[in-house]
Amino acid sequence: MDIQKFYSSLKGKKVAFCGIGGSNLPLIKTFKKHGADVTARDRRTEEKLGKTAEELKNIGVKLCLGEDYLKNLNEDIIYRTPGMKYYIPELNEARAHGAAVTSEMETFFDLCPCKIFAVTGSDGKTTTTTIISEMLKAAGKTVHLGGNIGNPLLPEIDNISENDAAVVELSSFQLISMRRSPDIAVVTNVTPNHLDMHKDMQEYVDAKKNIVLHQNAYSKSILNDDNEITKGFSDFVRGEKRMFSRRHKCEDGAWLNENNEIIMSHGGKDTIVMNASDIKIPGNHNIENYLAAVSALWGIVDIDKMVYVAKNFGGVEHRNELVRELDGVKYYNDSIGTTPSRTMNGTLSLFDKKIILIAGGYDKNIPFDSFGPKVVEKVKTLVLMGATSDKIEKSVKSAPNYKEGSPKIIRVNSLEKAIKTCREEAEKGDVVSLSPACASFDMFPDFETRGEEFKKLVNEL
Repeated sequence: MDIQKFYSSLKGKKVAFCGIGGSNLPLIKTFKKHGADVTARDRRTEEKLGKTAEELKNIGVKLCLGEDYLKNLNEDIIYRTPGMKYYIPELNEARAHGAAVTSEMETFFDLCPCKIFAVTGSDGKTTTTTIISEMLKAAGKTVHLGGNIGNPLLPEIDNISENDAAVVELSSFQLISMRRSPDIAVVTNVTPNHLDMHKDMQEYVDAKKNIVLHQNAYSKSILNDDNEITKGFSDFVRGEKRMFSRRHKCEDGAWLNENNEIIMSHGGKDTIVMNASDIKIPGNHNIENYLAAVSALWGIVDIDKMVYVAKNFGGVEHRNELVRELDGVKYYNDSIGTTPSRTMNGTLSLFDKKIILIAGGYDKNIPFDSFGPKVVEKVKTLVLMGATSDKIEKSVKSAPNYKEGSPKIIRVNSLEKAIKTCREEAEKGDVVSLSPACASFDMFPDFETRGEEFKKLVNEL
């Protein structure tokens, strides 16, 4: 459907937006402008919403707020915010009564006039999405970056032309209800995550799988050959399949050889793309992110442009970001470390000596079994805070390689206290990293706020 037809179809339709957050707010205004009868629903009170509530009332949007904000959900079209569980009773009931339950991203996929590159995965998706967008920009493309990163894209759709590129990061919450897949789909890896939001691991995996399930014969799928779950998605690929691997050669896709070179194999030919040492951002996980990007953009972006991005792209904020060096101690902000696998593959794989680690946070019901042994191997002092402190301490102390006092474990009740403790414990040459292996919701609204606070406190030392 073209965008003008879509806008015309909104006239007089009753539309609900559940959650007045970043991705829904611009949409509420757009839909109202095109004649829809809009209700904005949010758990927060009018007082909490402040100016936003005022602004929406002024343009004629009805507000349904407070604990009962999902009561009488009888609109024709319901937009849920990505953080809202898909199968809650109120949405199930609305679907049973014939309402269309959708999201900003689903509508964008229906209407987008240009090629869509989409990235999902448990770890590495933001960095991979950003690398792909930087490479496309270096090749002269007009790039629209969105989804779980950047701005909502649907309100921008009038400015997107068919020769542009849309590069989107997709979370499992966005993918769970998707019935359309991108032209080029990338899956970085799949490990246990968000088990507080999904009913089980299978639902989480099935949501991720939607990125390839609805592709056509002209599409491409790029999958991680080193990850069992991602590899299993191969059976569902309908178009061209490219694998990537840090451990072995791929017949079609990018891989790392024994000389630390990224090789692209395609059409029976092997081409050296770059040496992994060209990549400015450190860590094996970032080599994997480049293997994914090279596989996705082969034949679209020239090698010299790929190498240029690798040498110049300094990484995304809150991802192993060096905050400062003080008294010979380096402080890193890796607040994006919101799962054990993320912290193990990131921070705990980067340094050739034992570090001081700040960990712990909100409990997403993810197991810490393999985290403990890695902490014992890589950490000299573990500073724990938040709801998962007991779980993490237990996994460390029950690790087969644990010896009493190694690592030293210190409990604190705030990030400020954690940083003070690290300063007292650190000696010249040490590395201190905030990489909590957990979400932040027990103390902060999101990992960005946690990272900002960490940087502020470190800079005040």
